[in-house]
Amino acid sequence: MIAVGGNGSKRVAAVEALSTTACALCGLDDDKAVHLVARSRDWRVVRVLDNTDHPAFWRVIWNEHAAELTDLVPEQRSALMQVVCKVEAVVRRELQPHKVNLASLGNLVPHLHWHVIARWSDDPHFPQPIWGERQRDPAMAHQMRLEVGLPRVDRAIQADLMNR
Repeated sequence: MIAVGGNGSKRVAAVEALSTTACALCGLDDDKAVHLVARSRDWRVVRVLDNTDHPAFWRVIWNEHAAELTDLVPEQRSALMQVVCKVEAVVRRELQPHKVNLASLGNLVPHLHWHVIARWSDDPHFPQPIWGERQRDPAMAHQMRLEVGLPRVDRAIQADLMNR
């Protein structure tokens, strides 16, 4: 059970009910869909492997089941956001994208997680969100160069997070 912030027993009951249902992010990560980059007791960072249009795509996942950021106590929220910010900083430093998208939606998977996605003006969906309508075909040379450097970025993320 996670530490749950205010609003009494109704919130605790809601979080407990969510934690007993099947959740794609509560179990083991599918190593064909994601690559584990770093893990702590509270969170993990994975690189998404099954989005070929956007290979520079990481998720920061809270390990215990929680649907909303406010399901965490302030210290947990702060710790999670520090991880999101460190991942974003490494992605910016290592890849120098035109933009980094940060998103926490949870509409399809109601488990607290953040998307950290490097974006370039020539990527298939830019300036739309990656889930929006495709604007152009992917630039294959750019994607191939990017994919070669992603393990280096993973190592940099791991080093920055483990040296906190």
